[in-house]
This record gives sequence, structure tokens and C-alpha cells, in this order.
Amino acid sequence: MNMTAFVFPGQGSQRVGMLLESKQAVAETFNSASEVLDYDLWGLIQDGPETQLNQTEYTQPALLTASVALWRLWQNTGGTADYLAGHSLGEYAALVASDVLTLQDAVSLVRLRGQLMQSAVPVGEGGMTVIMGLDDDQIAEICRQVDSGTVEAANFNAPGQVVISGSNEAVAVAAEACKQAGAKRVVVLPVSAPFHCSLMAPAAERLQEALNCIEFAVPQIPVIQNVSARVCADPADIKQNLVKQMYAAVRWTECVQEMIALGVASMIECGPGKVLTGLSRRISRDLKTHNLASEADILTLQEGL
Repeated sequence: MNMTAFVFPGQGSQRVGMLLESKQAVAETFNSASEVLDYDLWGLIQDGPETQLNQTEYTQPALLTASVALWRLWQNTGGTADYLAGHSLGEYAALVASDVLTLQDAVSLVRLRGQLMQSAVPVGEGGMTVIMGLDDDQIAEICRQVDSGTVEAANFNAPGQVVISGSNEAVAVAAEACKQAGAKRVVVLPVSAPFHCSLMAPAAERLQEALNCIEFAVPQIPVIQNVSARVCADPADIKQNLVKQMYAAVRWTECVQEMIALGVASMIECGPGKVLTGLSRRISRDLKTHNLASEADILTLQEGL
């Protein structure tokens, strides 16, 4: 049996004007999120300003809510999925889709997560850089050899594409070493904090406190988590994996490989953009990929699956 996985994008896929839908399910989803946030989230993603949308504490609730709204549109047509996963922030959308978390609890958590991640390291002191064209182990070893500060492999996105994260000086030293080792491209990311590295440990402790106050349910659809690249069904373990995700690497390549090993033949990126679709094609040419970013995409999907 050919199985289908839905995957939810992370930070970077947002844009003003995303999700131009007027369906009741979309309106209800955004109204529910706005009640928690105490501002008009729909107005922000439709009208901006872009500078505000791109601030981490606003980006995270916006992308989460857009992804969940699209998932609900899919559900309303009778659609479901065999497996779920999300890249970094997207993991929260996967947990809402699996009924582990309510949308309102998830919105509250990701707003706090964004605030904590931003405040963990002063703006301008940490960053992230994409390294393309080297083996994962080679990049990790180069990072270990840097002694001028913290730098670690943060996102294993696809074969030949790894993001490193840490203090600016150490990231720059590691990036230059990667160039010398033969990296094909080195691209500094426009982010305001060094996500998914040990500098986020204090933020993770604060997130742990918030998670302890929220009830998690057993997943109704299996969710493959970033830090383990495995299905996790125990609510307590799911919480711990979300804490670890703050300071540990996103193992996206392994997540996709695990889906394939479990029998997934089709992967649908549910949310704005096509970042995960592009990464998945680099991981496996055999995996059929689709995008669900509008009502029209749902009709296309139903014909193609």
C-alpha cells in the first residue's frame, strides 16, 4: 500500500499575502489564533507590514495557523494522512493535525518559543549559514574543530545541504573552513538568532516550564519528530523532543528517509512555499511530492492521489 505523509514548513516560508482563502474553516482557524494572540493575525499575513511578519514571535504563529488552516480544508473534503512531520516550527502544526495539541495551545507555545529563541542570544551576536556540497560528517567535524566560540550543525536538510548555527565569529570561521574543504556554496541566512544549537539551551529550559502546563494527547496520526527521526507516540516523550528541538539539530534527511522506510510514496507539503518539496526531491527522486497551499491545490491533490 502506498502511504501519504503530510509535512509542514518552518520559518522562512512566510510571506505577506499567503493563503488567499475565504473559506469558513480558514476564518475560524485564524479567529481562534487571534483570540490567543490578542491581535488580528489574518490582517497581519494579508496586509503586513512585512517587517513585523518576519519577526520571529509573529512569524511562528502565522505559519503555524496558515498550515493548520490548510490541513483543515483538506480534512473537510474527507482527506487525511498516514504520517505527519514538520520542519522545526512545522512540527507544532503536525502535532495539531494529529490532535496532540489544540491550536490555541500550540499558538501560545510557538509565540513564546519565538520570543525565547530571539531573546536567548542578543541580536547581532548569533547567526546561521547554509553549507552546500560537503558530507554531513565532514561539516560536523569542521564545527567541532572551531575553538573561537559555539558553532554546530543545526539542520541536516538534505544530502549536501547542512545549516550551521552559533556565535557569529565561530560560524564565520567554520564557513571559511568549509569553503577551503571544497564546499560548493556557503550562504549566510537572514535570521536574527542561532536556532537549533546549544546557545538555545536557556530558552529550552523556559519552554519546558510552559510545556509542563499544557496537556498533550496521544497522536491520532503518527508523527515523526525532528530530533529522533522516528515516530513518537508517548505524550511525555513528545514534550521532551520539543524541548530538545530548541538546541539540537533538525534531522530532516533522516525524517524523510524514515517516511520512505515506513512505506510513504507521496509527500504533501501543507503550508506556504515549496521549501520541503525541494529538499525532499534531493533526498529521494522516487518520492512523489505535492504542494497544498490553496483550495485549488486540494482539487489537484484529490485527482492525483
